[in-house]
Amino acid sequence: MPGEAIDQLVLLGELGLDGAVRPIRGVLPSVLAAARAGHPQVVVPAANADEAALVEGIEVLAVRSLEEVVAHLAGRRVLARHERAAVPAPAPAADLGDVVGQSVGRRAVEIAAAGGHHLFLAGPPGAGKTMLAERLPGLLPPLDEQAALEVTAIHSIAGTLPSDAPLLTRPPFEAPHHSATMAALVGGGSGQIRPGALCRAHRGVLFLDETPEFPRAVLDTLRQPLERGEVTISRASGSATFPCRAQLVLAANPCPCASAAGDAACTCSPLERRRYRSRLSGPLLDRIDLRVELPPVTRAAWLDGLGEPESTAVVAGRVRRARAVAAQRLAGTGLTLNSQVPGRLLRGRFAPPRASLALAERALERGALSVRGFDRVQRVAWTLADLAGRTVPGADEIAEALGMRLQRVAA
Repeated sequence: MPGEAIDQLVLLGELGLDGAVRPIRGVLPSVLAAARAGHPQVVVPAANADEAALVEGIEVLAVRSLEEVVAHLAGRRVLARHERAAVPAPAPAADLGDVVGQSVGRRAVEIAAAGGHHLFLAGPPGAGKTMLAERLPGLLPPLDEQAALEVTAIHSIAGTLPSDAPLLTRPPFEAPHHSATMAALVGGGSGQIRPGALCRAHRGVLFLDETPEFPRAVLDTLRQPLERGEVTISRASGSATFPCRAQLVLAANPCPCASAAGDAACTCSPLERRRYRSRLSGPLLDRIDLRVELPPVTRAAWLDGLGEPESTAVVAGRVRRARAVAAQRLAGTGLTLNSQVPGRLLRGRFAPPRASLALAERALERGALSVRGFDRVQRVAWTLADLAGRTVPGADEIAEALGMRLQRVAA
């Protein structure tokens, strides 16, 4: 427009040789940065306009060609402000009621959702490991506005933002194949640095099916990001830091042959079984709060039925109430989930009664539990207490949390 300061106008997009303005990745974080810098207007490709309009306090102008931009700046045509489109309702999540039997697995998924804990599911093919993992995001509460913008920005940079969903309001679910490289899992790239599956799962779930089939070096790159909640990727051209506060869910068969008939039909030697399990390093497993061995689904559960399973809506209600209790207890700490509570608070302000910890202390003394594991048992016990409506974890909660950590899958 005549007299308008062009240096206050931010232009984003890819210019084609024919003068067309094409969509690009990373529009949302770019517009957020422009708004923080005080720019009043931004010009974006029409295909990115709904995404850019998610940012409050900045005027978004959508264009399809360079000619429209020149005409606007010359005052021959005024571009209308693009109004933010209504965010479509997300598709229904997979229902936990589809999972037949597996009361132990259903219990573990509920605990993981309530406290934000990492989970390891082991069992034969057909036991329901993948089904349980896929239903975990449906138990998590919808993303609030700030979290939704964070997640959407990451997917915008990665180029995985759906064209019909400018704002992601549901916790994401990422399930990379076991052939994924380190860059695909954590992030990287030879040119522009892009977030990997771990970062795209921020505020949601990262599911690694057939975990022992992943290269061990690739799995071990998850250790530090899981602790810090962010990952920094450095290249010669610069570095980028992405948040990656995701719940990790691992799944594994008992052995390489993965016989659905159980140990009786297994063709693997004891050495092969040990080698298969050893692909998961001890330090990685030490960061997993819940480890569950799933038995094969029985004929009675599959064909005859053992009662109507609880739906996602019912279980999500308990998860929501447990999270509210935890958030109220953690008020003033900057934390909202039991899985985030540091060890100093677990040993101080939120220490369970000493008598309740006797079983866990004995496991620590005999070396069955590390110091990190001792803290994680307490975190899970707090989640169990929240689900049960108790104000403090007792011996029963400590015993259940310890049992879910010392199951055979950790061997």
